[in-house]
Amino acid sequence: MSAHAADSPAAPAPAMETPKRIWRERSAMLLRSAPFVVGMLILIFWVLMAIIGPWIVPYGADDTDLLNTLTPPAADHWFGTDQFGRDVFSRVIVGSRDILIVAPLATLLGTLVGTVLGLVTGYARGLTDDVVSRIVEAFLALPLLILAMLVITALGASNATVIIVIGLSFGLVVGRTVRAAVLGERDLDYVAAANLRGERPAYILFVEILPNILPPILVETTVRLGYAIFTVASLSFLGLGIQPPSPDWGLSISQNYGLIGGGFWWTVLFYALAIGSLVVGVNLTADGVQSVIDA
Repeated sequence: MSAHAADSPAAPAPAMETPKRIWRERSAMLLRSAPFVVGMLILIFWVLMAIIGPWIVPYGADDTDLLNTLTPPAADHWFGTDQFGRDVFSRVIVGSRDILIVAPLATLLGTLVGTVLGLVTGYARGLTDDVVSRIVEAFLALPLLILAMLVITALGASNATVIIVIGLSFGLVVGRTVRAAVLGERDLDYVAAANLRGERPAYILFVEILPNILPPILVETTVRLGYAIFTVASLSFLGLGIQPPSPDWGLSISQNYGLIGGGFWWTVLFYALAIGSLVVGVNLTADGVQSVIDA
């Protein structure tokens, strides 16, 4: 080898993929994802409406005008009025508040319960895993809406009850996803090294394993949020969810759907479109997150 070659500088070492660098790259990919951006814009719009809606709507959500009942959409009432003369546009905007409190809280509860359940069962295996898995499968055999109706009928309808019922039900589903992820991690070298160091199981689960399974948990959370919105709206429609006098979307559809036969379509359509847009926004966001994680 020539002296010139020997004196030439060595090639630069490749940059290490640190966790901060990985998250920065994935954040940039998210911002370039059209489904994620569109979904987030829809979600941000409805969150802003839930926060500032009562102060920007042209009428109070519960203000009645018996001289202008069931008027079609017009310049003074953009979405028309209902049978009590209440402005539908104002009620759609203000009605976003309750569902955007109940559904995310139920999803958060389900994620927390499911994460702990999945970590414990996936790491412990053996009898603990078998018993818990059989119990989870028994509950999941029942449709969520039927299970929620039974529990809420027994305990009474309230926002807190809806949050707990949906959250615990979703916790079982999230738990299965987390358990599968833990099973793929528990036999890897870094877990074996933690065991050799004599680390406690809680440390191994929450410090070693949990950070490595956050991506599937994040995807599952966004997907569950869409289901939670639809479930809350369905329970409200059945009279078992958010209660009057809230202008909640599902409850408002329940109060007005009988008017469709008389041609008063606007008393239902705009609430249904609001629910649909929010669910679509969540699903687009979830698709964007999933595509970046799979990349």
